Amino acid sequence: MAIARPILGLAALLLLAGGIVMEFLVVLSGSHVGSPTNQVYFLQAATGGISNGNSQYQNPARWTYLSICGVGNGLNQNCGPTHAAQSFDPPLNFGTTTGVPPAFIGTTRYYYLSRFAWAFYIVALFFAVMAFFLGFLALCTRLGAYLTGMMSTLALFFQTLTAALMTAWTVQARNVFRRNGQTATLGIKAYAFTWGAMGCFLVATILFCVGGSLGKNDKYQQKSTKTSYFGRKKSTRSTRSRGSFIDSESQRRVKDEYD
Repeated sequence: MAIARPILGLAALLLLAGGIVMEFLVVLSGSHVGSPTNQVYFLQAATGGISNGNSQYQNPARWTYLSICGVGNGLNQNCGPTHAAQSFDPPLNFGTTTGVPPAFIGTTRYYYLSRFAWAFYIVALFFAVMAFFLGFLALCTRLGAYLTGMMSTLALFFQTLTAALMTAWTVQARNVFRRNGQTATLGIKAYAFTWGAMGCFLVATILFCVGGSLGKNDKYQQKSTKTSYFGRKKSTRSTRSRGSFIDSESQRRVKDEYD
């Protein structure tokens, strides 16, 4: 069974690598890097009714991980300045409340949902990268498999949180725009990469834990075999001793009868 551990570890490493790549495609969206990150966005909405906006105003607007972009040929274009913790809050993003759907005004719900999702992307990516490098130990040792499984479990936990938060704010915001008579769509690739990374981390965690459990029963069987072996030897010696004692008694009785 020990032969299966490297195979499971290698498969888990490949899944982790795939999840990490998908995470990078999301966190680099809106960064002016180009293809394929210029195809990734969380939410696209028509903002034609909004006026007196600042330099970040776009129509239609795409909210990505690092900036707010316009749309050209189906790609992110004319992206605004990139900065950390890009939030979804149209009055704050555009610097105006004129024409902004009323549901976005006077609330911090969307702001905090998007900000926490932003942070958890980074945390999940950190633990996933740590698990990837520890994963090479999982190819040869049970302890390495368990340590890697623990790291990938943390990556899975935070990735699940960020996927849930991202889904929450994008779906709710899309519905608000549509109720206000503005078209809005979800970013299919951002969804695919986010939930796909979560799936990769889930399966990798299971494989690491299974790999760590392999060989455990074999070790116990070896110990029990050694114990039973020495037990039999001890039993044989004691039987021989009892047999010698019985033989000596018989010989002594025969000798006494002759005398």
